[in-house]
Amino acid sequence: MTLEEKLKILAAGAKYDASCSSSGSKRKNENGVGNAAYSGICHSFASDGRCISLLKILMTNCCIFDCKYCINRRSNNIKRAIFTPEEICTITMNFYRRNYIEGLFLSSGIIKNPDYTMELLIKTVRMLRTKYHFHGYIHCKAIPGASEHLLKELGSLVDRLSANIELPTEQGLKLLAPNKKSDKVTKIMSYIKENRKYNYAPAGQSTQMIIGATKETDFDIMNKSEYLYKKYELKRVFYSAYVPVNKDKMLPSLITPPLVRENRLYQADWLLRFYGFKVNDLLDQDNPNFNILMDPKANWALRHLEEFPKEINTASYYDLLKVPGIGIKSAQRIIACRKNFKIHFQDLKKMGIVMKRAKYFITCNNKYFINNEYFKKSFIEANLILEDQEKIIQNKEQLSLFS
Repeated sequence: MTLEEKLKILAAGAKYDASCSSSGSKRKNENGVGNAAYSGICHSFASDGRCISLLKILMTNCCIFDCKYCINRRSNNIKRAIFTPEEICTITMNFYRRNYIEGLFLSSGIIKNPDYTMELLIKTVRMLRTKYHFHGYIHCKAIPGASEHLLKELGSLVDRLSANIELPTEQGLKLLAPNKKSDKVTKIMSYIKENRKYNYAPAGQSTQMIIGATKETDFDIMNKSEYLYKKYELKRVFYSAYVPVNKDKMLPSLITPPLVRENRLYQADWLLRFYGFKVNDLLDQDNPNFNILMDPKANWALRHLEEFPKEINTASYYDLLKVPGIGIKSAQRIIACRKNFKIHFQDLKKMGIVMKRAKYFITCNNKYFINNEYFKKSFIEANLILEDQEKIIQNKEQLSLFS
């Protein structure tokens, strides 16, 4: 099998892993090739619209496991391939020198056993760092169940490590991936957290959950994410809409992946990490799933109209962040500008506020942007849904450009 044929197979086998964010590394170039310092990796877009920046490949798509949702599962009759460490180094350096990539995302199926697979990954990354003097960004998958000394060595060579939690609950794993145990994944997460202070995996760790393969609610999923962020200090939790690539009675019958649901989870995740929201602010047992028609922040605001409107010239920073259409940077601009002058509606658009959304929830100098007679839930909801659906249509049109 030629190198080109292997690359085609093993790049395709890696495309369902979403957890390849590259920010946060400060690895410097010391008389070698590549640089992952501060700015991390330049980004490009895949044919499906996902933002990527790395050569994203598997070491091998051979696997001893038979996870029902995975295209690379043992029982699937697909073409199999395996790279040698030298071949991955050759491809990475050739792609880098042609300015196709700025780094490497390397994962693998489990071949023979976890330790053997980890040894192959380590050999590859060590060769890139020492023989080829590659100082660019490397994100590598840690293999659950591998020995701790191998995990220690891998983390000393790469910028980011990740171990996929796969599914939100242990019950889901037992159903669809009985060979996998969540405690083996959290053991890796715990080790990475404890060793970060030693410049170990300096860009931190991430994980991924498949959405829609099992029956967990958004409330279940977000509670899991909140727990992982707090317990293991993860940089990111990635949500991957379940793509029906296999036929199995245990799997849901979906025509298309639940991409809108995936987007809502990402929006909620952002609120948890940067906007001061908690899961219980957004969802509960009575309302366990996000509104597909509206983003979570707008939906929260509609359910808490008693907290609005917020006066732009007096509201606190965190109160401003609760307003749909006001983000972190625009809230900071408001706080900075109002020290010098009173802010009026005509100033807000210049500050980056999305007035289409914010106008229903704010006042400037105690005046509404719209007649306060329209400060009614039904009117606001109808307009926000319309605006959100227009945005989804625009995004679909943009994605079609890559087809």
